Amino acid sequence: MRTILHSDMNAFYASVELLYHPALHGKPVAVGGDPELRHGIVLAKSQEAKRCGVKTGMALWEARQCCPDIVFVPPHYDRYMRFSHLAHEIYADYTDLQEAFGLDECWLDVTDSAEVKGNGRRIAEEISERIKFELGVTVSIGVSWNKIFAKFGSDYKKPDAITEITKENYRQIVWPQPVEDLLYVGRATKRKLHTVGIHTVGDLACADPVMLKSLLGKMGLVLYVFANGEDQTPVAKERTHAPVKSIGNGMTAPRDLVNEEDVSLVVYLLAESVGARLREHGFAGSVIEIAVRDCDLYGFTRQKKIACPTNVTGEIAEAAMAIFRENYIWRKPIRSVTVRASMLVPDDAPWQTSLFVDPQKREKLMSLDAAVDTIRRRFGYHVIQRGLMLKDTRLSALDAKNDNTIHPHSYMERGNRVGIEELLTV
Repeated sequence: MRTILHSDMNAFYASVELLYHPALHGKPVAVGGDPELRHGIVLAKSQEAKRCGVKTGMALWEARQCCPDIVFVPPHYDRYMRFSHLAHEIYADYTDLQEAFGLDECWLDVTDSAEVKGNGRRIAEEISERIKFELGVTVSIGVSWNKIFAKFGSDYKKPDAITEITKENYRQIVWPQPVEDLLYVGRATKRKLHTVGIHTVGDLACADPVMLKSLLGKMGLVLYVFANGEDQTPVAKERTHAPVKSIGNGMTAPRDLVNEEDVSLVVYLLAESVGARLREHGFAGSVIEIAVRDCDLYGFTRQKKIACPTNVTGEIAEAAMAIFRENYIWRKPIRSVTVRASMLVPDDAPWQTSLFVDPQKREKLMSLDAAVDTIRRRFGYHVIQRGLMLKDTRLSALDAKNDNTIHPHSYMERGNRVGIEELLTV
């Protein structure tokens, strides 16, 4: 039988920030954007902020209403990536079967280590103590024979706890809990399950699989497998991630965008971020996408395949603006914009020349972007800007690349989707 751990660093971003700001210990702290610029959400919160009702994903103004004394700290992703890397170095002393689930969470298959290092609980205790001593943060760890229950265990008790879910006790620990505590039961799925009388994980586990499939499609069968502890998907080996499928960035503007000039400024700002990330990782995008929400939070998303893959800022922005002009009717001001590049290919892949693309001009634009990237890496983002940005310094104040949120991976990425589909066909 396998031994799977799921390690979750508690309030990760906030815990790391408190190491750099020891004077804030004991105070309600949240990591998020800039409340003065009207953008950003709570990415992480301290235990003190949590006790006041502050939740991850909450808008900063809402967090301030829940907790007037809250202290907002801007995110520093370089710090979080460094601590995440250090945690993975600790995990590597026990297994090379590590599957990251964002920066702060990771599955570990320690089956082969148990003979040398001890059983799963003992390994979890050792990892917990090492992370606390060597990194100064705490973890909650779930121990089980499958990935789903291991993650359930890490969520079950927080902070700084270890929960072991076995084949002997999972009915007592997992089944009485609300069905939404199971991975991939979101609000919409919860509502559908409640309509047929399924309120707990145990209700789901004992439900008719045929009924679940008719209610939720194939995901109904997946959740049935999860609830019964029959998930057999393997833990991926470290640094064997699937290729990036898209790179994008969005922002809520510090003020409503009331005309095309405003939108163009924000689109270029986001295109610079997307282009810089594409170049940084050696990709070019074949499809450009733009998403827009107005001040009533109504919006749309549209995309378009372009003539040749690109990571050139100007080409990304022009394609996004062309999509915007074709699809947006000015009835209300715009609150937020997102720009994304997808269908990624290596940036050195051959591309078909076109009568409508000047290859020499394109080479110059690519060289210009590379020079701007170098200058910003050395001297900071705001040391060089497009003239367009000077038209409204309030809109252009954001460093879209470095103020971006890092999102966790989906469980359905990599081999997990395939593993689940194979299980459902057995």
